[in-house]
Amino acid sequence: MLEVGDAIPAVTLKDMEGVDFALDHYSGKPLVVYFYPKADTPGCTNEAKDFTALADEYAAAGVPVIGISKDKPAKLKKFSEKYGLSVILASDEPGDACAAFGTWVEKSMYGRTYMGIERATFLFGADGTVQRVWPKVKVKGHAAEVLEAARAL
Repeated sequence: MLEVGDAIPAVTLKDMEGVDFALDHYSGKPLVVYFYPKADTPGCTNEAKDFTALADEYAAAGVPVIGISKDKPAKLKKFSEKYGLSVILASDEPGDACAAFGTWVEKSMYGRTYMGIERATFLFGADGTVQRVWPKVKVKGHAAEVLEAARAL
């Protein structure tokens, strides 16, 4: 997993319309990138809603928020519309960003082992390096904690 001081990976994602964009588009300003396992599941929905509820405050701090999963762009668009989400949702269907950030990990549930996305958040400074990492995120209160760290940059 990326650590403090690491540079933002040069990866290309797809937005909800299926259009390619690169994370380096945001260079020169702070950036929050969070990974979540699957759109429209309880934890992922609550996390996206929490970031959305604080969207104006993130905007006032000049910090864009991008949520990344391996869901298809069409599913992300439906997810965003269903809950009125205002965070940027990006598709990493091939898993390049998950691999580069180190969030594609072996998981275990009910004795079954499988590969999946570890819920994690990364705060990048304007210089494009990791300022803070939250691995194995617990959703409740997380978006507010990240906002406070972003404001402190």
